[in-house]
Amino acid sequence: MSQIVPFDDSQPDRRRAPRAGLRLSATIREPGRSRVGVRVIDISTHGCRIEATTSPSADAWVLLSIAGLETQYCRIVWRAHEFAGLEFATPLNEAVFERLLEDQSQLSEKAIGELRDIANRTHRLASVEVNKDSETLVELSSKCAVDAVVEGLRLGEAKHAHRR
Repeated sequence: MSQIVPFDDSQPDRRRAPRAGLRLSATIREPGRSRVGVRVIDISTHGCRIEATTSPSADAWVLLSIAGLETQYCRIVWRAHEFAGLEFATPLNEAVFERLLEDQSQLSEKAIGELRDIANRTHRLASVEVNKDSETLVELSSKCAVDAVVEGLRLGEAKHAHRR
């Protein structure tokens, strides 16, 4: 039986900027290599978290391409299974960041389901492996679960208001 690692929200957040959950298709590319498709799970002005079947190891520099944004030069600061955290070499302009969030303001039922799936997978990985990556996976699991619930409620309210 695997041990469930609880989310500890008493720990201070080490990020320079708050992150926003979303689901974007994107690509990353190491210089001199071909592009690899990824999913951006959350983003801030200073970086993002991605899901990718393959990606370079931590400390590698990559080019991240998201539709509607300039290609971002990023460093992979951590990697745990198919998830990775990227830090932008140059932070996003606040107006650009806000526009990106406005474009993604209403998640679909499919995107909410994908967030729930990520939460479940990362929770299982974190509870099976107890190492430095498990803390990152617990954090990701909790964040995706909360985002899925919030977006599900918001989508339900929007449908309810539309029926009136």
